[in-house]
Amino acid sequence: MPVSSKRRLVADALRDAIATGRYRAGERLPGEHDLAARFAVSRGTVRAALADLSDDEYISTHGGVGSVVTFDGAALDPRGGWARSIAASGTEVTTRTLRLARVDDPGLQAEVDAADAAFVAVDRLRTVVGGRPVSLERSILPAVGRLAAAPTDGLVEDSLTATIAEAGLVPASAEQWVDVVPLDAEDARLLDRAEGTPFLRSRRDSRTAQGAFVERVNSLLDPDRFRLHMRFGTAR
Repeated sequence: MPVSSKRRLVADALRDAIATGRYRAGERLPGEHDLAARFAVSRGTVRAALADLSDDEYISTHGGVGSVVTFDGAALDPRGGWARSIAASGTEVTTRTLRLARVDDPGLQAEVDAADAAFVAVDRLRTVVGGRPVSLERSILPAVGRLAAAPTDGLVEDSLTATIAEAGLVPASAEQWVDVVPLDAEDARLLDRAEGTPFLRSRRDSRTAQGAFVERVNSLLDPDRFRLHMRFGTAR
């Protein structure tokens, strides 16, 4: 079996064990030697598989620093979509798509080193059922595969996460920046707040394992509901 296939086998097996609760949050994984013996692979293959899991934020590794956004104290997993993560916290939210359109942006193409200047813009407003909006998210993605058809055909299952997956894009790494800004008049109107209300502003750029651009999402988040949680990992 090629080394890359062995690496995937180990990573997929550990990912499944973590996702199904065999290894719980905070629990240390077996050492590299034990894992190498269990899967009959080299320790180098194990280290590569663990690096993949670290990139996907399934584990923390020595010296690594990670951050996750939380809603009412529950961690949100962008891989499965924020709406699903928020719902898992026990809060019911609705998601309204405000814009779904193709845009051409050579400046962004150069900035993110995209293959083309054609992008798809998706703006979404999330509202707590019976309450006020809690987030405004503006995403821009490459107009490839199923994403290119989204402006005319809609999102797959009304989900941007599902549409990204259908387009064959698999986010493997991301950078995120967070600050606090006062809402301008238009955003305040959409979020049902007074102009100038402080909101968390997050920008996250994600890429595939090969470094290809997947998504830039600029979010305005209600600071009464959202927090940024930093994690400083130790070896696992």
